[in-house]
Amino acid sequence: MATDNAKKPPVEDYEYDTLTNERLIKDHDYDGIRELDNDLPTWWKWLFYITIVFSVVYMIRLWVFHSDDLVQEREFAIEMEEAAAKTPTDTKAAGEFQLVLLEDEASLASGKETWDKICAVCHLVDGGGLVGPNMTDNYWIHGDKLDQQFKIITNGVIEKGMIPYRDQLSEQKRLEVISYVMVKLQGTTPANPKEPQGDPY
Repeated sequence: MATDNAKKPPVEDYEYDTLTNERLIKDHDYDGIRELDNDLPTWWKWLFYITIVFSVVYMIRLWVFHSDDLVQEREFAIEMEEAAAKTPTDTKAAGEFQLVLLEDEASLASGKETWDKICAVCHLVDGGGLVGPNMTDNYWIHGDKLDQQFKIITNGVIEKGMIPYRDQLSEQKRLEVISYVMVKLQGTTPANPKEPQGDPY
């Protein structure tokens, strides 16, 4: 019996739940509720230890050796380098854009494609005019110069029902379609031309 008593902790060291016979935290109760003094699961303890080790290693790599790419300044620099590597051609092309009449076949073919897809709805495929004015005669409402036409297609004429195309067509596409009108449509004879509008030029 003495041996059995030696193995067990003194009764006063622990208190036990009367229903489950599990150990209670001594002198720890609130509003009659007693908390069990159960050990944490082994897997939980090891997970906790691993997170501590990971945190220490992470902090050393980040702030001592600067070997991780998680520093905001480094991320920003890398992204800026990647962006610069991807867009030099676009930047150069945008800087080189010039508002000059295009007469090469590739540009005029591209302009016709835009015309047929977007502009023909209001001006007809042959440019004779429907809701929009006749684009084949010498009468112009807002001027016949290239820069004037570019401004019209860019900003639109809302009061006349023409929307701006600056967000739908690139500068190059806008220039191509205007060049197509001036080179290919101007001076032609549409099937059913609309009456002249604007001033003669």
